[in-house]
Amino acid sequence: MTWSLLARDSDGCFGVAIASRFFAVGALCVYTQRGVAALSTQALMNPLFGPLGLRLLQIGMSADQVLYEMLRTDEGREHRQVHMLPAKGSPIAYTGTSCVDWCGHVVGENFSIAGNMLAGPQVLEETAHSYEAAAHLPLAQRLIHSMQAGERAGGDKRGKQSAALKIQADEDYLQLDLRVDDHAEPLSELQRLYDKSLERFQPFVACLPGRHSAAGITDRNLIEEQIERFHATRVAA
Repeated sequence: MTWSLLARDSDGCFGVAIASRFFAVGALCVYTQRGVAALSTQALMNPLFGPLGLRLLQIGMSADQVLYEMLRTDEGREHRQVHMLPAKGSPIAYTGTSCVDWCGHVVGENFSIAGNMLAGPQVLEETAHSYEAAAHLPLAQRLIHSMQAGERAGGDKRGKQSAALKIQADEDYLQLDLRVDDHAEPLSELQRLYDKSLERFQPFVACLPGRHSAAGITDRNLIEEQIERFHATRVAA
């Protein structure tokens, strides 16, 4: 019912983008944890896979071991699709034999793409090609751009409904968490929300308390200066 792109940036950030002809695909499918992994559970998704997979990776299991453990305990495994991108090492993906065609997955050095109920393998191929060719873009924009390429190649063969984007940087909370739960053009709407987040939300989040600043920035004038610098840097780039 879906296809998703998991990515690991050069600075250790995780990004996840997902789209589907299904309501609120971002609610139960995609999971991230700082310094651990990004994961998506799809097809007849098992939402228990997310917390379990991240927990097992965090305690030191390899991605191969985690995938084996998740599938071993799930009698519905042949109806599942799951892929993971750990903080270090290669991604891993699984597509059950009972997933609906077209279904499959593609893994690269720092990304993983998986999908089912798609128009054909070209959806993943074009998503991957676009991702590899767009290294000059910020991670979030690169993910949206790549998913739009997959959409142009046919996307979910049933049509469009929802999409989501998550960016997990060097904080325990998400840097960006956008969802389009029900829309005629969900990826276009996701792009609009991303553009809107650049106005004030993204530079404001950078002022919040976190791992490197216990109090964050509380002076509202300094927050406004931070927002102005953010936009000046973007214009210069």
